[in-house]
Amino acid sequence: MATISLRKGNTRLPPEVNRALYVRNFPFNTSSEEIYDIFGKYGAIRQIRIGTSKDTHDTAFVVYEDIYDAKIVVDHLSGFNVANRYLIVLFYQQAEMSKKFDQKKKEDKIAKMQEKYGVSTKDK
Repeated sequence: MATISLRKGNTRLPPEVNRALYVRNFPFNTSSEEIYDIFGKYGAIRQIRIGTSKDTHDTAFVVYEDIYDAKIVVDHLSGFNVANRYLIVLFYQQAEMSKKFDQKKKEDKIAKMQEKYGVSTKDK
């Protein structure tokens, strides 16, 4: 019913709202079927992608068919408890994700240069 009330009015959504959600803090052994069971209750899902690397195994991307369904999921499932872990559900923001990735690359590059030239950042 909540989706109907959002759609009937001339509800303007904030600019950060989109159909793609970034979800963190899943239990490590969560399957795509379990994710579908949790998120499928709120609307039609277009795609689910689960992180597979060591750094991303507790994350997933969930893309909905309808932007209003995604908005309701963020409102209802942020902080939802799954196997004693609280989900963090955010709208996916490409620019923010790119900034974090670029920052990590810069930090790695600086660390390599420090190692190469024997520079230490430890306080003396």
